[in-house]
Parts: sequence; structure tokens; C-alpha cells
Amino acid sequence: MPTARLTLDRAFTIAPVNRRLFGSFVEHMGRCVYTGVFEPGHPAADERGLRTDVIDLTREMGVEVVRYPGGNYVSGHRWEDGVGPAAERPNRLDLAWRQIETNRFGLNEYMAWTRAAGVEPMMAVNLGTRGIQEACDLLEYANHPGGTHWSDLRIRHGVADPYGIRLWCLGNEMDGPWQIGHKTAVEYGRLANETAKAMRLVDPDVELVLCGSSNSSMPTFGTWEATVLAEAYDAVDYLSLHAYYEEDGDLPGFMASAVDMDAFIDAVVATADGVAARRRSRKRIALSFDEWNVWNFSRFTGRDRAAFEEAPRLIEDTFTAADAVVVGDLLITLLRHADRVTVACQAQLANVIGPIRTEPGGPAWRQTIFHPFALTARHARGEVLRVEPVGPTLDTARYGDAPQLSAVATLDDEGVTLLLVNRGVTEALDLAADVRDVGVTRVGLAACLAEDDPHRVNGPGAETVVPRPLPGVRIDAGVLHARLPAMSWSLVRLHA
Repeated sequence: MPTARLTLDRAFTIAPVNRRLFGSFVEHMGRCVYTGVFEPGHPAADERGLRTDVIDLTREMGVEVVRYPGGNYVSGHRWEDGVGPAAERPNRLDLAWRQIETNRFGLNEYMAWTRAAGVEPMMAVNLGTRGIQEACDLLEYANHPGGTHWSDLRIRHGVADPYGIRLWCLGNEMDGPWQIGHKTAVEYGRLANETAKAMRLVDPDVELVLCGSSNSSMPTFGTWEATVLAEAYDAVDYLSLHAYYEEDGDLPGFMASAVDMDAFIDAVVATADGVAARRRSRKRIALSFDEWNVWNFSRFTGRDRAAFEEAPRLIEDTFTAADAVVVGDLLITLLRHADRVTVACQAQLANVIGPIRTEPGGPAWRQTIFHPFALTARHARGEVLRVEPVGPTLDTARYGDAPQLSAVATLDDEGVTLLLVNRGVTEALDLAADVRDVGVTRVGLAACLAEDDPHRVNGPGAETVVPRPLPGVRIDAGVLHARLPAMSWSLVRLHA
């Protein structure tokens, strides 16, 4: 049996666990909003039309921040359409996803939902078809106390107190030719810089996210980041990253997806710090990984010729046990970079490649990927510890040699959480972890998600892919021993 070894040392900290790492994303796309989080008349809907069964699952999942309203959708979004009396709101053509947008769910419904779900809002402004003035108008409506046109309009709409939204995205994927209002790096960087300056005049406390590359395979990746940061470095706080992964017939490579995410983050950090060096700036840009997930994107052909309709079923992937292990590994990578990645949003929350699935008028249930997110969000707290496993490697076609074991740990006042992924497709892996320095002597929770069929899925009334107890975990003479099944995600909670 191959063995991997690691050591936990309380001196080797990376950064505190930022709760914003456990974020999600709600976009006006497919059924994420309509019959997802919002369905008036549903048996579980409250008086505002918010599905309380989805709210309950969002709380159980441990989501801390939710990005809204897009995504590609935001580049054609007119926020004013979604406020005021619902019966007076216009239907619009959404060009991003070729849908009919009814605007029955807008800013105030979203804010009511965030408060019901106990999450922090993260708003995106339209820098595709709109610009500086519209972004400032939206910010004034949302955050200004009163006595001005837009803030008084919010009050007339029944919201007396300002929302105080802190996190704002300056557009979405503006490097992508598919984006409505796509811009060159110089065009976007200048617009983002001027928008950021104006928004800070409305509310100096906002935190602003600059669009990075849509993914690391874009032909402009790297040069885009360097250019937009050169234009807007002093005006923004974060740079965004987006990445999606799929099996695509290569299961060993898919299991090593986090290797790519790790390299992506390192490259963006190096680029951002290079801009800082050229500017002789002590400021360090944080990263917002505000779209990430498993997605079978090679099967998605878009809706270029589709008829406009309301809330179509769009990329409603059914996730497998293997998908759940990869999602758990991607969360490990985000934690390992907690010194620079301080916001992250899994895309999306409901139905559209979502950990939560619903049926109109029917049930809501947990997809397989729900579970590693929920347990990580619940137990990863305190300080992230740097963990460097030593052990066997896997030969993958996509990424070359990849470590078979992926691991990270967090240390808090009550103990240690150890997160582990055995990427091996066929082989179990023995773990020997030296835990003497962190002072733990007792194993608490030991949970593992692994299936003999990696393509097993969950469905309504049949949530069979769930974490189960990991047997045989023990501490002997300051060394933790565990056997990790093939293709498994595990969480071990250790106590003094």
C-alpha cells in the first residue's frame, strides 16, 4: 500500500480562514433565480416568493457571500427594471442567454433573500452596455441614506435603511468576445479605473473587484491582467479569476484538476506583484476567485439560435461522486492560497451547475458536490497551516506528474481540521501525519466521501452519495494514521 507523509506545525501558518472563501453565485441564467431561489406560489415559498427550502439548504451548506446578478447576464442588465412595484416591471430580452427576463426578482428581492439566508451580498455592475453613471446610480440607490433622487426612490420602494453593500464587481469577463460590450484590456482598464474612482466618491467604503481573464486558457491571459492592473491598480482591491473543470473522458487528469487551479493562482499572483514592483507599490492586490466549479462545458453549445423563453433548463448538470471529490480538492487549493485568495464563489447556487437542485412546485435536494463544501465551510476555521505532503505521484495526461495526496489543515482554539484528497483512481493510500506540534491527541469527526462507482449521483428522494465515517483513524505516539480510499475526499477533526 503506498504511503504519504505530512507534518503539521503551528509555526507554518498561511493566513486566517476568510469566511468569504465559502461563497456562491446567483445569476439570472436558466433556473437559478426563477424556480430556483424564487418561486411565488411554491408550497415552501414565503410571502415574498423566496423558496425557504433553498434558503435552509443554503444555510446548511455554509454559504457566506453570494455574487449577483451575473455573470454574462450583467453586461446587458438594467438594474432599474428590477425595482419598484413588480406588476410595473418590464419584460426584457436577455441577450446573454437568450431568455425572457421578467424582472420579478431584482435588487430588493435579492437583498431580502441574502438577509433570510444570512449571507453577504456581492453586487456586479454593468460595464458592458452601460458605464460610470449607471454604476454610481445603483450604488446611490443601494447605499446612500437618503435625501437624493436614487436613495429616496429606494425609500419609496419600502426600504428605509441603506443596504451598505461592500463588495462590488466592476463588470464580468470583459476579456471574452462572447461578452456583450466586450472591450480590449486598455479600454476596460480605463473604464474600470474611472468607475472605481467615481463609486468611491459615492461610498468610500466599497471594495472593488477588477475583471481578470475569463480563464487561464484565454489567448490574452497574463497580458490582460498586466494591462488592466496597470490602468486601475490604485483604484481596486481585488482581481477576479474564473475556472471550470470537467472529466471529458480523462478521469485521472480530472482528479488532478486542482493542480491547474493552483498554477492559475500562482500565475495571477506573480503578474499582479510584477505590476506592483514596476509601480514601486507596497499595496498587494487580493484575488477574488468568483466563479469556479465542475462543469461539463464541452456539452454546452450555447443558445445562439434558441428561441427566447422564460427560465429554460440550462446546464443543469447532475454531479457524480468523482465531481464531489474534485470540488473538495478545489476547496483545499483555495485554502492553501488564503493569503491572497480572500473571496471565492462557487458557480452557481441552484440548478445551473448548482450544488442545490430544485423542481418547479416540487422538492429541493443536495447534489453530491454539496457535501464537501458544507463540511469544509463548517469545520475549516482559524488559521490555515502550510502542509507539504511527501508521497507517490500520479502520471496524468493533462498535468504530468501530480501528487496523489492533496491536503491542507486549519488550526483553531479547539483543535485541527485536516482536509485530504486521494486522487488515485484505483489505489487506496495510507497516511502518516505527524501531529505532535499541534498538541492533538484525540480523533473527533472522521468523514469520507468515496464510492465504488465514481459516477454515482444523487436525485430527489435518493441522496445516496454522502460522507460516511472513515474507519480506522487513530493517533499513535503523536502520529495520525488513516487509510484513504481511492478517489476520496476526507475530513478529519482532531482535538487536544
